[in-house]
Amino acid sequence: MKIAAVTDDGITNSQHSGRATHYAILMVEDGKIIKREIRGKLGHGHFVGQEGHEEEGGLHGLGTEAQSRHVRMMGAIQDCQVLLARGMAWGARKSLEAAGIQAVITDIQSVEDAVNACSAGDIVDHTELLH
Repeated sequence: MKIAAVTDDGITNSQHSGRATHYAILMVEDGKIIKREIRGKLGHGHFVGQEGHEEEGGLHGLGTEAQSRHVRMMGAIQDCQVLLARGMAWGARKSLEAAGIQAVITDIQSVEDAVNACSAGDIVDHTELLH
């Protein structure tokens, strides 16, 4: 299983998936991390001057332009089954789900600890951290 985490340093899960600069990709087999890599990630800085992160029905990031940006951001993780973050817009989560990637909002700061919890089935999805 490949699990991605949004990060700026490869060690810590980012609190905001849209602002993070990288994805940490960890491959897990038989409950053990066997491979790691860092991939560049599109984020808010790449979309300067474009329309805002509009709301629809009171939920952040659900508008057409935002959804298009989310699809472009997740292009680097199409081979992953899960994306971990410590914060995310509702629209980003919806885009991930539509692409078949499970979004998990965690309160675990360490990428490695969150990946281990996820692969063990012990991670809690904190939907209250969605914005």
